[in-house]
Amino acid sequence: MRQVGKLPIATVLFYVFQADAFLPQRPTVSSSITRIHSVVEQDDHRKHSYFLSLEEINPIITLNKDKSSIKVVNAFGLWCAVVSLTLAPIWTLAMSMVKMAHNMNEDFDPQRAIYDKTGKIWAKSWLALTNSIPTYSGEIESLRQGQGPCLYVANHASWLDIPILCTVLDPVFKFIAKGELKNVPCIGQQLTGGDHIIIDREDKRSQLRTFKDGLNWLKNGVPIMAFPEGKRSQDGRLMDFKGGLFSMATKAGVPIIPITISHAHAVMPSVSLFPVQPGRGKLHLHVHPAIDSAGRTEAELQELVKAAFLSQLPEDQLPLNAASSDQTSSSVVDVPAALKPVEAGN
Repeated sequence: MRQVGKLPIATVLFYVFQADAFLPQRPTVSSSITRIHSVVEQDDHRKHSYFLSLEEINPIITLNKDKSSIKVVNAFGLWCAVVSLTLAPIWTLAMSMVKMAHNMNEDFDPQRAIYDKTGKIWAKSWLALTNSIPTYSGEIESLRQGQGPCLYVANHASWLDIPILCTVLDPVFKFIAKGELKNVPCIGQQLTGGDHIIIDREDKRSQLRTFKDGLNWLKNGVPIMAFPEGKRSQDGRLMDFKGGLFSMATKAGVPIIPITISHAHAVMPSVSLFPVQPGRGKLHLHVHPAIDSAGRTEAELQELVKAAFLSQLPEDQLPLNAASSDQTSSSVVDVPAALKPVEAGN
């Protein structure tokens, strides 16, 4: 049996996968703890704002006091920093062990699923230790069963979006991530070592390479995860989508799965280096029915995905023009009938 240092590969795999057994698991339809069931509860959750003013955050540390680039840390943020510093070397070691195993045998973990598993264990651990496990609703069962090749898309308003998504997207998938993240400790190692897709938005050749890499993963049965807004929203409100992403789904002939993330910007706003309050009871993730990309233009797909997001976003995350329009739309809790569900894997 091949060995990693003095450890057999089987031992490496045992510790990587067994670690997940002690953490909060992916939600199931029967779970009464992690899901929001009733329409009334979902509607109330959307109407509530958890956003804190700078005074309410009560910073202990303030960096770059210029309002345009201010960064703060409060008492809860210090605890999150301790959790991050504690988990970082463990995560780094786990990634290094799996990478070493792959270097010794290229047939081991060809899709980097085990390598990415270390990041998902980190995400669940970090959220649990910071009292920030989200609640869930929508098509969670379809994720548990696996979607096959598809394009996952989510709104993007906080650094927390990535670990939140990792609590439900357990089958192997690949992020489309901006190039700057390669320099972030641990996260950069995860993205590069896990063969995720790195894009330089200023380089057209990089954009073309991203498109080709995305198609290759989809053709090999691996889902892609991307943020259609292209960057984080500074105020939490949904922004316009960047072009080109949805044509990847039509080219590959795969469905699009919209995922709405709520209140992440309130838990970790753009002015903070770490979360400013616990996410439990605030963070929420809704999985929408799949959208069939066949026969639809990119503009049509953009409108359908946007409608899905708007149907579940809290009122303080709606675009200003949508928030000030007919308030009767705020009672809608799922996507329009025009969003045609497709079977998983189609």
